[in-house]
Amino acid sequence: MTDLRRLGASDLRITPLVLGGNVFGWTADRAASFAVLDAFVAGGGTLIDTADVYSAWVDGHQGGESETLIGEWLKQSGHRERVLLATKVGMLPGEGGEKLAPARIVAACEASLRRLGTDRIDLYFAHQDDDAQPQEAVAEAFARLVRDGKVRVLGASNFHAARLKSAIEIARAAGLPHYQVLQPEYNLVSREKFEGELQDYCVTENIGVTPYYGLASGFLTGKYRSGDDLSKSVRGARMGELLEGRGRAVLEAMDAVADEIGATLPQIALAWLIAQPGVTAPIASATSTGQLDEFMGALTVRLSREQVERLTLAGA
Repeated sequence: MTDLRRLGASDLRITPLVLGGNVFGWTADRAASFAVLDAFVAGGGTLIDTADVYSAWVDGHQGGESETLIGEWLKQSGHRERVLLATKVGMLPGEGGEKLAPARIVAACEASLRRLGTDRIDLYFAHQDDDAQPQEAVAEAFARLVRDGKVRVLGASNFHAARLKSAIEIARAAGLPHYQVLQPEYNLVSREKFEGELQDYCVTENIGVTPYYGLASGFLTGKYRSGDDLSKSVRGARMGELLEGRGRAVLEAMDAVADEIGATLPQIALAWLIAQPGVTAPIASATSTGQLDEFMGALTVRLSREQVERLTLAGA
């Protein structure tokens, strides 16, 4: 059993890998999603991450599809007390307004609770910043949910350092619950949004970090290595940019480490994240149990300090 990590200064303790729910009801149908969720719990996984907006970008979807499917799985499996649930508000407009309008936060939480079929959200994220709303009003809306027992811990996703700092300082000054977790984009080839001031602040303030895009939308699996590979995905243009940038050097360093320790590239990418200062657990989404098993294997990968540094320098 993998040791649990405390998520920042909160009372939540999790395995160092979070299961991403963005694919549930989208690229993973009901049967595949249930199988992945079952396997995650069987493997000792603890935190499942989703959002109310998943998967509103799909034709015919309205948002809430992932939460609904997770709720159905919880009812069928009876595993609510074995897992922690994280979801988000701020990208799906609806009752109460848009983004982080206080009335929207409250209404969206109620809708997420209904879809998930639970009486509490363990970790509730502001999915994106909203500078149109006073941070005091946003903090008060989230505090109401915590006070009512509907949310345990608060988090922020896609926040810049200055706004995260001010949000936390305003909440603290008012004696209100504040963000204790950050969810940024962060991986071996996309580091500028987290490293530096934001990472330093999270380390200093003991804010737990659960990065998304840990595999850079599949680039760090090694699937894209030449121009001929770019047609394999609708993300080909983005993959081409990575290849022309630091991507080739990173893949070469990952290949060398893979040969040294017998791990796969996805496992190395996730293990590198797990080893970074401030990072509690990266998020990984799987559409099959085989894919999940590979990702969970990252929990037993032990990179040496020299290997971590070599990978870090390759992507610098």
